[in-house]
Amino acid sequence: MFSKIKKRSGRIVRFQRSKVKDSILKAMKDIDHVDAHTAEEVTKEIIRRLNAKFEKITPTVEDIQDIVEDALISYDLADLAKEYILYRARHKDLQDMKRLIGIRKDELELTVNAITVLEKRYLLRNKKGEIKESPKQMFQRVAKHAASIEKVKLKKKFESEFYGIMSNLEFLPNTPCLVNSNTKLGQLSACFVLPMDDSIESIYSTLKTSASIFQSGGGVGYSFSNLRPKGSIIESINRFSSGPVSFMEIFDKSSEVIKQGGIRRGASLGVLRVDHPDILDFISSKPKLKNFNISVAVTNDFMNKVIANESYYLTDHKNKRIRKIRARDVFEMICSNAWSNGDPGLIFIDEINKKNTLKKLGRIKTTNPCGETTLLDNESCVLGSINLSKMVRNGRVDWVKLNKTSRLGVRFLDNLIDANKYPSKEIEIITKANRKIGLGVMGWADMLIELGVKYDSYNALELAKKVMKFIKEKAEDESKRIGREKGVFKNYKKSNLKTRRRNATLFAIAPTGSISLIANCSSGIEPLFGLSYVRNTLQTKLFEVNESFKQQLRFYGLYSKDLILNVAKQGSIKKIDLPRELKSLYVTAFDIKPEWHVKMQSTFQKYVDNSVSKTVNLPKNATVEDIKKIFVQAYRLKCKGITLYRYGSQDKQVLYLGEKKEPTKVCSEYSGGCLIRNCNF
Repeated sequence: MFSKIKKRSGRIVRFQRSKVKDSILKAMKDIDHVDAHTAEEVTKEIIRRLNAKFEKITPTVEDIQDIVEDALISYDLADLAKEYILYRARHKDLQDMKRLIGIRKDELELTVNAITVLEKRYLLRNKKGEIKESPKQMFQRVAKHAASIEKVKLKKKFESEFYGIMSNLEFLPNTPCLVNSNTKLGQLSACFVLPMDDSIESIYSTLKTSASIFQSGGGVGYSFSNLRPKGSIIESINRFSSGPVSFMEIFDKSSEVIKQGGIRRGASLGVLRVDHPDILDFISSKPKLKNFNISVAVTNDFMNKVIANESYYLTDHKNKRIRKIRARDVFEMICSNAWSNGDPGLIFIDEINKKNTLKKLGRIKTTNPCGETTLLDNESCVLGSINLSKMVRNGRVDWVKLNKTSRLGVRFLDNLIDANKYPSKEIEIITKANRKIGLGVMGWADMLIELGVKYDSYNALELAKKVMKFIKEKAEDESKRIGREKGVFKNYKKSNLKTRRRNATLFAIAPTGSISLIANCSSGIEPLFGLSYVRNTLQTKLFEVNESFKQQLRFYGLYSKDLILNVAKQGSIKKIDLPRELKSLYVTAFDIKPEWHVKMQSTFQKYVDNSVSKTVNLPKNATVEDIKKIFVQAYRLKCKGITLYRYGSQDKQVLYLGEKKEPTKVCSEYSGGCLIRNCNF
């Protein structure tokens, strides 16, 4: 019996029978007819033919694939043979592209984008700057580190299970965890909030800590609301304060200079309360700040006064009333600036503190840079996302797998809190005392498509409710179970929680930028950003087509290169002559009316104890009035924050829709969501 095969590269490797069967099962899945018994019988026939034909010589990969095709046809499986041929062609194209752009070892058969991102940012390097690990080895490194704090008898078990959910792309942790696990740096958290008191010592101490966080791949949220307004007297030197915005510019320069361990520039969120005397300067500060997202912390009182067209007081750092101002004038300025450049966003600070699980420890003043974690001063949080596109089986939600992945995700993230190396002792103490984690989801749009559910529909909202409620129940149960095993979080008695558990918070839905590319799924709970487009990478330009959309076109007998190019030029299929079913299902972010973006966010928010990061992407012709309606809707639907972006309102974006007969183009690492905000996930 033969035991070796020759790869396309000429390398001789061990023959693996399982790969033959797996390729047949993948082809079966594409025609929605998985039959394990038939796959096994066909595999046996293939092995028999291979043994007969290659008794004395080593077959090539192509030899084996030819025999697979012949065997499928002889079993009267013409449809399956056709799909296998397509699978074979896709696989060859993928391997050719990987060789073209110099991609190294790939045991996990990841996409070109996934490996490109991993090689650029994630895989470890030696002292010469050369990559020294493969994607498989990276996942093994991370799994081992996450399991390292378990009892000796459980380490191997959880190391294997953690590796399984990552290598199968069913769950991925945040970027710092993938990069820094089991390294000297060892910082694993994505999200931080740092204090900012009204003194030079506090401001520059925070700046110093921020530098360490940026270097390790994290992002920081700050509230500048405690700083005295511009023009206030500084008693110690009898001079006037320069105000919060001037200090934000210093922090912005620091973010620009300090590269996050070669991963990206520092991501920061600056927040100012709507009743701060410098609020008007803050609202218009974005053009001066390259590395800051900015959001206004609006109160229920302010929003109600906007709706009622009333005035409110601005108060200084000593809680002294400075002057009265019309709420609608401030709201108009917020909306006008958001229309112009995408900032500021809003955080609904009273709603955040109403749901704060640790009220006795103080009020929450800000969030992390993308708004998904609501943290106290000096808190940090580790994030991880379940890939919902992997939670579908035979056209239905795979609740068994979702249960298992949710529980493993909680344990994985909780372990990181103890395996972590923190930027400061203060951060370590409060993080370990509260043990906040942020389990979220990605691939939501992909799941909807696989289940045949329209994104902007009440059926989608109902499914969102069902899926997130299920994750919430299983994750909370797992946190209780781990609490019984390892102990509840130290500040449990200071919390509002009614049941004993391991973690003060459990959920956060992040934008999942780079990890969505690694997992080859849609970003967070965002709709698809495109169906056909050109991706600009460092090495070349890749023309990409949504694989599900491509298969549906083939099913309808409509697939052609001209059609795909037309879709890329149009930016969507809204105005293309295609079946109504396809137009309904394959909607992009700009096809969806703004109110549906907000409805989707608010539905998930009901089951998330931290927050939900989502962007309402608006067309170029959207008005300031449209933005007002979105902000008010988000407030009324109890969102904790809201971010939007009007297409074309900034010169530099990460996505350019097809214009002037050019195809849609995206940057190398865009996976959906906001077109300009910094994502530190």
